[in-house]
Amino acid sequence: MITTDQTVQLFLDFFRERGHELTPGGSLIPSAGDPVLFTTSGMHPLTPYLMGRPHPLGSRLTGRQRCLRTTDLDEVGDDTHLTVFEMLGSWSLGDYDGAQSLRWGFELLRDGFGIDPGRMHVTVFGGDEQAGPDHESWRTWSELGLPVEPTTDENWWSNGPTGLCGPDSEIFVWTGDEIPHGTPTSDDRWVEVWNHVMMGYLRHSDGSLEPMRRPCVDTGLGLERLVGILRNARSVFEIDVFRPWLTTLPRIWNPLDERSLRLLSDHLRSGIVILGDGVTPSPSGRGYVLRRLIRRTLTTLWRDDPTRTLSDLPIELVRHTLDHFRQSTDPHQMRTLLLDEERKFGQLLQRGRKVLSRSRFTGPLTDADYHYLHDTHGLPRDLVVYLNTEAGIG
Repeated sequence: MITTDQTVQLFLDFFRERGHELTPGGSLIPSAGDPVLFTTSGMHPLTPYLMGRPHPLGSRLTGRQRCLRTTDLDEVGDDTHLTVFEMLGSWSLGDYDGAQSLRWGFELLRDGFGIDPGRMHVTVFGGDEQAGPDHESWRTWSELGLPVEPTTDENWWSNGPTGLCGPDSEIFVWTGDEIPHGTPTSDDRWVEVWNHVMMGYLRHSDGSLEPMRRPCVDTGLGLERLVGILRNARSVFEIDVFRPWLTTLPRIWNPLDERSLRLLSDHLRSGIVILGDGVTPSPSGRGYVLRRLIRRTLTTLWRDDPTRTLSDLPIELVRHTLDHFRQSTDPHQMRTLLLDEERKFGQLLQRGRKVLSRSRFTGPLTDADYHYLHDTHGLPRDLVVYLNTEAGIG
């Protein structure tokens, strides 16, 4: 069974053998002046170089980057979604073209990781009113013998409403038990593992596209998803880096249903990584994302047993996570910060119960009630919903 660390090493060695220099990767916190809260992809720290600035390491790069996404927060607990995850990447800064990137991607998956091409399917950009089909990628995949499905919006990558954009080609692997069938858009057992973006355009504020003088290629491969596929696991939570969580949490907080166990493992692990990068809980910004993760953890814990506490969390789990993400923060300090946030949240719940016990809140709550509870008493809507559910109000 291949491990997560072995998967990383094989990927990076493959590209370094092909002239790529290793980028440092690192923190979830973007550089000063970047408007986003957290790094969401491996290319994020490289945006200035993809835009044209020369990179000190050259025009071929590869790396490993921890990322955080909250857009799929409600999906966490299924087989594929995580809040904090790692992205493996390769980049051509005006060097080789998209066809070369696709050929290397196919070679690594087939020969390096041993994935049967019969379990692969790809998607390409089929064209729209502004840009024609990605014929180069389509032709490359056809020459390699893989089935191709064209799409429109699903295979056009944009860094935002303006800026870098271009067609992309996604590689999917079949995870079903039977012979592969259908297409990635018709059967969710086709799981995306690697996206190759041909960054060839800049989108202006009026929506027009300007071809870039130096087109680039950006690829991003979800590490945990790939390891799950290579280990023939049912979900990303069954890979080696989650094993300490899934074996320890049921022992200290029994019983836990599967979705709760996955959510607790994800949110606690993610909270530790965010704390490890220097963020602390707060009412806004990055600190609020962290606070929300911790509170979702606590409401899940207390739903079945209000006596559960984060003080039960073994320090070994905290240390394991910090070590895996290459963070040097003291694990005891991390647990102290979690316990302090637990104490504050417990006090907020007590205050919320008293406020909601008032006669004006005994019936169904209106939007005006939610605004009043938030603005006057500092009770967010999701917390009020939780307290009403706790009280059996619905």
